[in-house]
Amino acid sequence: MCAIVGIYGNENAARLASLALFSMQHRGQEATGISSSCDGKIYTKKDSGLVSEVFTDEALNYLKGNMAIGHNRYSTAGGDSIFDAQPVSAKYKLGEMSIVHNGNLINKNEVRQELIEEGAIFQTEMDTENLIHLIAKSSHERLRDRIKEGLNKTIGAYCFIIQSRSKQFVIRDRYGIRPLSLGKIKTGGYIVASETCAFDLVDAEFIRDVKPGEMLIFADGYDEPESIQLFEPEFRPCAFEYVYFARPDSVIDGKNVYRTRENMGKALAKNDEGNSIKVDMVVPVPDSGVPAALGYAAQSKVPFEYGIIRNHYVGRTFIEPTQEMRNMKVKMKLSPMRSLIEGKSLLVIDDSIVRGTTSKRIVKMLKEAGAKEVHFRVASPEIKFPCYYGIDTPNQEELISHRMTKEEICEFIEADTLEYLSIEDLTQSIGEGTNYALESFDGDYFVTK
Repeated sequence: MCAIVGIYGNENAARLASLALFSMQHRGQEATGISSSCDGKIYTKKDSGLVSEVFTDEALNYLKGNMAIGHNRYSTAGGDSIFDAQPVSAKYKLGEMSIVHNGNLINKNEVRQELIEEGAIFQTEMDTENLIHLIAKSSHERLRDRIKEGLNKTIGAYCFIIQSRSKQFVIRDRYGIRPLSLGKIKTGGYIVASETCAFDLVDAEFIRDVKPGEMLIFADGYDEPESIQLFEPEFRPCAFEYVYFARPDSVIDGKNVYRTRENMGKALAKNDEGNSIKVDMVVPVPDSGVPAALGYAAQSKVPFEYGIIRNHYVGRTFIEPTQEMRNMKVKMKLSPMRSLIEGKSLLVIDDSIVRGTTSKRIVKMLKEAGAKEVHFRVASPEIKFPCYYGIDTPNQEELISHRMTKEEICEFIEADTLEYLSIEDLTQSIGEGTNYALESFDGDYFVTK
């Protein structure tokens, strides 16, 4: 999961890109970067750390021009080296280019080995660099044709923004797995971003989502971007965007994330209507569990309470790269409201259980604070399979639902009861009529070309 943004046709392109990245910081915290283009030259600034730390006034003054692309890094391929931060820039026959990528290329190793055998020299471990080499070695005279040729050898989930010295090329894979939206900036120009929450901060109006399999080309002299349908669409948007990754105020492929999570909570409550448990309050695991908990409380008529307080100066635990850091972040991030929960039976709602260690710590924390019972509810199905399309669950043994039954997980996290959403409940909560990417839940690895 990463955040990408492209700004075209605005004199404050780099500054607007930094604001958009700031609004999408939840999608990646390891590194951030921006490339701008001015007078035939590409300028790049990237570093490890948060957007607010990297993009000082000095850095933004360096990034000249009316077009810029940016990236927040959350590593799914490559390491945590600054060399693996994006954008990735290169000089080649047609000049200079810079590229940002959200997703994961599942044929990375095969393509990379073929390129190395043909003489390519790689500077990073990122799958993104494959496309740079494929574009550079193409014999086509136009960059758009080189991009098409490179994408024909690229398999996986991807949203790319490629910037030359004068143009921007925006591509979404044929399945539309990762989100990407187009907007018009009120002060001039266009924005393309992973999430629509970025539009609010830069004062942009949503136009539409980039279509699956589409390439948009922004160029001087054109009032609107040129649209080319590169691949036949086979729309399979990622359900996990709605469960966890996206900000609740974003709209992804026409669906408000907050409302879908609220629907998930209502579905959990409906499934509990026949259960004999009695609880005093519905408590969310903040922040991603809040909309589902509100939906559950509304449906069940059980009071909603903030029984757990979050320290907002600590980032998201799931996207920390090591288990030790995740464990420490849980303790730093969440504090039980002892005076509220002591002696009470709690219905606790979280968005998902991945490894199980965070849930175990939360239940233990609540019981140590005096909770009489903790009934754990999960606003998604059991995650049994690794995702190779951009979510950091590469090892199936890390997934607790692969190793344990629901009853064993309940015992492991020391909850009094445990229930999940079914896959059918999840898809109905997001919205019927769409064939979602559900590989984490059902093991359907549908990306084959």
